[in-house]
Amino acid sequence: LGMAAPAALQRSVVFPAGRHTASLIFLHGSGDTGQGARAWIKQILNQDMAFQHIKVIYPTAPTRPYTPMKGALSTVWFDRYKISNDCPEHIESIDSMCRRLTDLINDEIKNDIAKNRILIGGFSMGGGMAMHLAYRFHQDLAGVFALSSFLNKDSAVYQALKKNESVLPELFQCHGTADELVLYSWGEETNKMLKSLGVPTSLHTFPNLNHELSRTEIEKLKTWIVKKLPVEATN
Repeated sequence: LGMAAPAALQRSVVFPAGRHTASLIFLHGSGDTGQGARAWIKQILNQDMAFQHIKVIYPTAPTRPYTPMKGALSTVWFDRYKISNDCPEHIESIDSMCRRLTDLINDEIKNDIAKNRILIGGFSMGGGMAMHLAYRFHQDLAGVFALSSFLNKDSAVYQALKKNESVLPELFQCHGTADELVLYSWGEETNKMLKSLGVPTSLHTFPNLNHELSRTEIEKLKTWIVKKLPVEATN
């Protein structure tokens, strides 16, 4: 019979006000939930991050043992040997999550949303996960965003892009210079590496911002989202 397929990821959804023609998947940081990330953004903006035509999906990572927390259970997209950019990636957990998130993308495609009308990104570990998903497996997505995120120095993403010939989705990156958990230099290095491998990138720097989100940053992100996923003219 083989193994049963893992259950679909739990998700918190903000539906579009009008006709649904595009989708956005926002991946939370380690230890958070989809609902938590949505509530955090809602608190910063004093309202949901909502759009006329874009459905916003906040999935929750399944619980798994997390090595940086001495193996305690946490809602993380993948495991890490440590929170550092110069150790190997835990590729097995990254790849199994890429498969589960692919199911989420396919759910949107089944709802008649074209692949180039789907954006994916996230905060911290969520942004790292989004970069793996898009640049290794789904290079035809509309774009990727990574807030306070990084890739390890020898990331599988870099290996995949070295062999790549196709046009890649644009990366919108934001990072605070006062980040003490994910250093600004790690984010900057990730941006430079991806740019050198053919990814169209932008890096928005936020002075004095720690490992957190700011209102200016989310407003900038919203502007970029609408640029990447414009309202479609009704035929």
